[in-house]
Amino acid sequence: MDNFLSCDWGTSSFRIRLIRADDIQVVAEVRTAQGVAATYKSWQQNGASDRQAFYTNVIQQQVKVLEKQLDTSLEGIPIALSGMASSSIGLIDLPYKPLPFKLDGSDLLIESLIGSNPTTIISGACTYSDAMRGEETKAIGCAALLPDTEYDNILLMPGTHAKHISISGGMATGISSYMTGEFFELLAEKSVLAASVKSGSKLDEPMNWTSFMNGVKIGSAENLLHTAFTVRTNQVLKQHTGEQNYFYLSGLLLGTELADVPKNVPVYLVSGEDHRALYQLACEVLDIRVAGTIDADIALIKGQHAVLRNLSVN
Repeated sequence: MDNFLSCDWGTSSFRIRLIRADDIQVVAEVRTAQGVAATYKSWQQNGASDRQAFYTNVIQQQVKVLEKQLDTSLEGIPIALSGMASSSIGLIDLPYKPLPFKLDGSDLLIESLIGSNPTTIISGACTYSDAMRGEETKAIGCAALLPDTEYDNILLMPGTHAKHISISGGMATGISSYMTGEFFELLAEKSVLAASVKSGSKLDEPMNWTSFMNGVKIGSAENLLHTAFTVRTNQVLKQHTGEQNYFYLSGLLLGTELADVPKNVPVYLVSGEDHRALYQLACEVLDIRVAGTIDADIALIKGQHAVLRNLSVN
């Protein structure tokens, strides 16, 4: 396998990249807002009977955009597809793989589709009370970057619904999901707190930094239903500016999320740059040992590559 197409199809976003397999480098990339939710709605409105064909056509349209960028044909190059494509509103509804699963990716549930670009759909994973789609592939990609997966580690993946994935004995053994990103959006934009926060400033401004750290400490120790209201009283009583309150609220939510993380287990932060600094600082405030950071995009690509490699071997 010289090259492959890495496709990450989320609820509200679509991304496809041509990857050079020998060194896992991105050759070209296309991003759109044509997420699975919008595609599902379009399929329903279109009245097309064949959902699989409709979704496949969406993928092929973006493959053609890549071909135009590169001025070359991509026919026959395999696609690794993860994320919400395997959900009930995705290309094909696949069941979750019950945990534990092997970190070499050999026992995940997959579905292969034949076409101009043979497509491998990677399903999600679950416990009796939690689930993920997309993060399981990142976890596989992380395994190749960790010094040891036999001992206990935690992969911390920020996002709209943050995931904490426990690994041990070369297996992913547990998941905990946190609605951190979604709660922040709801509180900061659609609640009474909206008038009390203001985005646009930077964390490294001293008062923002202090407000964030205070929020982390308070969030980890007190009831969020009470502490969230202090964002408003900070503004009403003129104790914080809107910018400071923005970081204070962020700290409250991260402190609440991270309160469950054990102090004696190495944590690896799997994220993009947009979350990394906040989570690193929050972990530092709470004495959580961050053993390393891993780029989430690289983890995804490596995970997809591992799944395709397993298929070619078997």
